[in-house]
Amino acid sequence: MVKNEENIGILNIYASFNNTIATVTDLAGNTIGRVSGGQITKHDRMRANPTIAMFIGKKIQELCRDYRMDTLYVRMKGQTGGTGIGPGAHAIVRTLTKEGFKILSMAETTAIPRGGPKKKGGRRGRRV
Repeated sequence: MVKNEENIGILNIYASFNNTIATVTDLAGNTIGRVSGGQITKHDRMRANPTIAMFIGKKIQELCRDYRMDTLYVRMKGQTGGTGIGPGAHAIVRTLTKEGFKILSMAETTAIPRGGPKKKGGRRGRRV
């Protein structure tokens, strides 16, 4: 008896307040496909919209079905130093769960600036 082996993928979502980009990889990190808000709509102001993110989720679903993936790890990332994750990330996850995908875990991988480059101004600070 052969056990039905399930394919597992990683969904990396970068959701800023200007755009939403979703990338599907296998567990080794090889990219299977990438979909962004700019591929869905021609309006710049709509790229980070949750409605457009639903269409991104549909395209991601088609990519995953081609590779027989039905289980995903989700990694969400916002803009570095920003206020949080953009509005499109949760809409993509919501769309995929409605389509029957199993989400094993969700993680936030937003980079946090710690210190950064030296500020301009010298020893006594910047004088206006």
